[in-house]
Amino acid sequence: DDNYAELNEDDVPHIPFSTKNYPEEEMIRRSEEFYKLMDSRRSVRFISEEPVPEEVIDNVIRTAGTSPSGAHTEPWTYVVVKDAETKHKIREIIEEEERMNYMKRMGDKWVKDLKKIRTNWIKEYLDTAPYIILIFKQIYGILANGKKKTHYYNEISVSISCGILLAALQNVGLVTVTSTPLNCGPRLRVLLGRPIHEKLLLLLPVGYPAKDATVPDLKRKPLQDFMVVV
Repeated sequence: DDNYAELNEDDVPHIPFSTKNYPEEEMIRRSEEFYKLMDSRRSVRFISEEPVPEEVIDNVIRTAGTSPSGAHTEPWTYVVVKDAETKHKIREIIEEEERMNYMKRMGDKWVKDLKKIRTNWIKEYLDTAPYIILIFKQIYGILANGKKKTHYYNEISVSISCGILLAALQNVGLVTVTSTPLNCGPRLRVLLGRPIHEKLLLLLPVGYPAKDATVPDLKRKPLQDFMVVV
């Protein structure tokens, strides 16, 4: 494709690197503490209106931006919505499409599988959460000269970044529920003024849990059920 630029970055300098070596006992302790922190993470659909410091949101997204990416292309855009009117417009778009999903598109089995977690097309948390973070994957980049820049493995790269964001949110005591609104991406992209080469990957309402928040009493697989040592 003649619209794509040839990039020559062979002259990127390499610098020395090292990391801190912890004593074995401290490594074990730190790994256990981090596991316990992450094991307490839950998908929460009851989110408080209590304000969250903007600096915290800046820092967790900055942390997500440390993610590895294919050829260091960093193909992510994090859109942070705090305006109440825009949040409500997002809710209207999602609930309209989600109602269609539940009624027609998803099928009886999918809807039945979701009954145990008591979820439906009503998304009140999109109004109550102080922030909605929408993560877009950049299919390609645009250089200053207008040429396209190839973004290798863009969906995998952005997905890894999202995982780091979830850990960063858990680290500061905030909650969310991961949402991939079926058939909503194009309308949300237009609403938020994002360019055509950005595609919505994930939507996260972010805040503190409501005082009366509940979550399903689900259990996670034990390690031996999902780890294989060769």
